[in-house]
Amino acid sequence: MKAETKAALIDPLIDENPVTFQILGLCSALAVTTSMLPALLMSLAVTCVLAFGSAMISAIRRQIPDNIRIVVQMTIIASLVIVVDLILKAYAFETSKQLSVFVGLIVTNCILLGRIETFAMKNGVMSSFLDGLGNGLGYGLVLMAIAFVRELFGSGTLFGVTILPSVYDGGWYYPNGMLVLSPGVFILIGLMIWAIRSWRADQVEQAEFRIHHVHRTEAAS
Repeated sequence: MKAETKAALIDPLIDENPVTFQILGLCSALAVTTSMLPALLMSLAVTCVLAFGSAMISAIRRQIPDNIRIVVQMTIIASLVIVVDLILKAYAFETSKQLSVFVGLIVTNCILLGRIETFAMKNGVMSSFLDGLGNGLGYGLVLMAIAFVRELFGSGTLFGVTILPSVYDGGWYYPNGMLVLSPGVFILIGLMIWAIRSWRADQVEQAEFRIHHVHRTEAAS
């Protein structure tokens, strides 16, 4: 595997993850991660739209007038989202109802718009496809990790299968209700970001307040 290909696929998983590093796509992470199946389908949907959308826009980037490039990008993304939504309704109707409007909102996902504008508009088709695929996989990895914790410890199930029998059904496990609520997602994402940045110290931003404070102290002395 070439170094560029490997970087495009591997870097967005941890080092340049769109959720934990760039802090994008938090709305869907909040909405669809109460269980594993919706999170999996949303991950696949975003990955497909991002990979194929990036490739298509890269292929015609030289023919797109600059003043309407956002309109063209949104049109292509929206078309792909419609196709994905129809496929989900045809083959996973019950789960598509759980995803509700959030499939349609893929059109406005910051990850898609960011990667297409900053990468696909400046690089070749294959590079753009791999970049979209890598960022989609990185997004999906975070969603699946959050959904795993929320469903297992919040409901005692995984993919709807009981793993920890709840006391409400005659079992022994007391479900953690906080995890199925919105605040639980932000706590999990915050802990995930803290863990990754503790492991990967190069992801930690400079402490601007401390730097300004030092400069003021030096100026005063």
